[in-house]
Formats: sequence, C-alpha cells, structure tokens
Amino acid sequence: MKLQTRFKNILSKYKHGIILSYFFVYMAWFLYLEEVTNKFTPIYSRLDDYIPFNEWFVIPYLLWFLYIFVTVAYFFFTSKNDYYKCCAYLFIGMTICLIIYSIWPNGHYLRVNLSSLGRENILIDIVARIYRLDTSTNVLPSIHVYNSIAANIAIRKSERLKNIKWLQVATLILTVLICMSTVFLKQHSILDVFSAIILNIIMYMIVYIPDWKGATKKETKEALL
Repeated sequence: MKLQTRFKNILSKYKHGIILSYFFVYMAWFLYLEEVTNKFTPIYSRLDDYIPFNEWFVIPYLLWFLYIFVTVAYFFFTSKNDYYKCCAYLFIGMTICLIIYSIWPNGHYLRVNLSSLGRENILIDIVARIYRLDTSTNVLPSIHVYNSIAANIAIRKSERLKNIKWLQVATLILTVLICMSTVFLKQHSILDVFSAIILNIIMYMIVYIPDWKGATKKETKEALL
C-alpha cells in the first residue's frame, strides 16, 4: 500500500512530464518528411561559398543533443515555470519548422565529397555517418540552431541560473559553436541560420516578454473575488 501511495505521489509530482510526449509526434512527423521530400527548393547564399568545411565542428554539433536534453531535464526537476516556458518555446518553434517543411519543401546541395578532402580521421567518419542518416532536406529554418538559441535563452532567463556567470558564459559559447557547426559541416546554409534566428526573435516575444505568470495570478485573484 505504501509503495502504491509513493508511486501515486511520484506521478502527481511529475505529471508535467506528459507534454514531453510531443517528442514522439515530432519524430514521426520529421521522419515522414525525410522519407517523402524528394523535390525541394534549393537553399543557397553566396556566403556559403566562403565557409570552409571543418570536421572538428562535429563535436559541438553532436553536443547539441546533450545540451537540449540536459536543459529540459534540469528545468523539469527544478522549476515548473521555467520548464513550461522552455518546452513551449522549443515545441512551438519546432512545430512551425515542420509546418514550413511540409508546405515548402527545401534542402541544399552544399555537402562536400568527404573522400576528396585528402585526409582521413574519426571525425570525418562521424560526419560521413551523419550524412548517411540525415538527408540534406528540411533545413530552413535550422532546428539545430533554433533549439540551441532557445535553450540558451531559457538558461539566461532562469532565476536559478542567470547569476551563475561561468554557466552563462559556457552555454553561450556552446550555443555559438553549435550554430557555427551547422554551416562548417555543410549541414545547413547560412540562410537556415538566419531564419532560425528570426524565428527565435518571434518566439521570444511570445513566450518571455509577456508576464504570463503575473497574468495567471491576476486572473485567479479576480476569479476568487
């Protein structure tokens, strides 16, 4: 009986985790688009020609997965308010990206021929695997860039974290490196980065500028009166 009560308490305490089920919807939608996107609008800027391929950027590129997971997990266990804002920011923006991909299929032809680089190392092998697993379609806006900036904003706006200077500096550097990695690995055009930044600006004005918490308290108070 005690075990059952404890289990119910845990479910009650962490019921806010239900919104993470969006991940399954996102993955199903994204993988579907990866399969069906054959004809697409090529994304290209002359600036892309000035950005050289550099396999070392695969390190921050892969750190993205850990960065997003740790950020969401931290807020999940420490602050429901920050968690809800972070998830809203991420999930709404990611959904907008998927809608754009669905309505306007896009992609690029920027990837390099890795065998022609004249060098071999484990990093290039990892990039080759990424190229095989992830197509060069559905790129604008870049979800990699969008989520990285979103996570950094969530950390900077957190009451618990905003005064931890080393963390703020470290996550800002990581965010910049991740954004850079998308173009230095030729996974994205610079236009994908710019469009992700614009989407971040829009989502920031929606999620963080309004005083949603204050508005909720005011509505509750008025309802009680």
